[in-house]
Amino acid sequence: MTALTNTTVFTEIRFWLLVTSSFVLPFCIYGVLFTKRVISRHIVLIFGLLLVAIAGLDVYLLQSLSQAARHMPSLADAVFFVSEIRFALYVLPVMFGGIGVNILSHILIRHLVTAENRFEKEHLLTETRQFNKQIIYSRAVD
Repeated sequence: MTALTNTTVFTEIRFWLLVTSSFVLPFCIYGVLFTKRVISRHIVLIFGLLLVAIAGLDVYLLQSLSQAARHMPSLADAVFFVSEIRFALYVLPVMFGGIGVNILSHILIRHLVTAENRFEKEHLLTETRQFNKQIIYSRAVD
């Protein structure tokens, strides 16, 4: 019995995982984000983290496929994964990572603004109480 060997990276599971993680998953996430009228801050945070993780996975898979393509006899592998064209394949992971980081920073900024407003209200309330105590004390002394 002869062992079956891959003669191209396009038949490997890593390639199809790359296609799924580069196209299917991110556009499903975008679809959910665009179609939901109401969405939790935690869900948006999870989607942002997922986009960053997908970008990291895509870069890893591209690097792995590039290494494998160097040892394959197929010319198509060399064209897409070894030549300068491979740098164009990194556009999607960079875009997904950038969007994910923007989503994460949006959530963080909103959280910080809310925390600052809460602090200012509590601080103002404390100052107001202290001021009222001083007025009451000064009237009691008079």
